[in-house]
This record gives sequence, structure tokens and C-alpha cells, in this order.
Amino acid sequence: MTEEKTTRLRERMIEDMHIRGMGDKAQKGHIRAIKDFAAFLGRSPDTATPEELRAYQLHMTNAGVTPSTFNVRIIALRFFFAVTCGREEMKRYMQFQRKRPVKQSWRICPVR
Repeated sequence: MTEEKTTRLRERMIEDMHIRGMGDKAQKGHIRAIKDFAAFLGRSPDTATPEELRAYQLHMTNAGVTPSTFNVRIIALRFFFAVTCGREEMKRYMQFQRKRPVKQSWRICPVR
């Protein structure tokens, strides 16, 4: 992965986020998520295959990433592939993680 290609790709993503009015924190979070994915791949993220996306999701699950962090990274990847790379078809390989429902206590409350 060349530094020049990474820089152009990153600049393009930043421009795309700016066009859509994303705030600075959202932009930084998206860039961080794509960096993490690129580190997992060991190469430019725009070359990823559906199987590698699946492997990354499994990696995050096994690493104990919280559902909220998992979902933030998926949102960033969906944006990256659909908008920046123009690979809309990659979105169908990314699933959001659901939080397990909290069990409600059926403890009887005193009536006042």
C-alpha cells in the first residue's frame, strides 16, 4: 500500500464527509474505523472482498468490541464503500450487531 494512494483515498473520504455535513468528531471516528480495518487487512481498504469484511466482523466480535463500537465501525465502512469507493454492493455484507435485551425485573412495587 503506497502512501500516495492512502493519502488520496483518505482525502476523498474527508471531502465526501464534508459534502454531507458531518461534524469533526464523526469524521475522526470514521477515519479511525477505516484505519482499523486497513490495519486488519494489511493493505488499502478499498481492495477488500466480501469475505474479508465478514472476517473483520468476526474479528471484532471475538475481540469483545462492544455493540456500539461495532456498529459505529460498520456505519463508517458502509459510508466508505458506498460513497467514497462507489461499491454499493458491499453494504449487504455488513450487519449491525444487536444488543441483548436487558431482563426486566418483575418485582412488585408497593402501591402508594
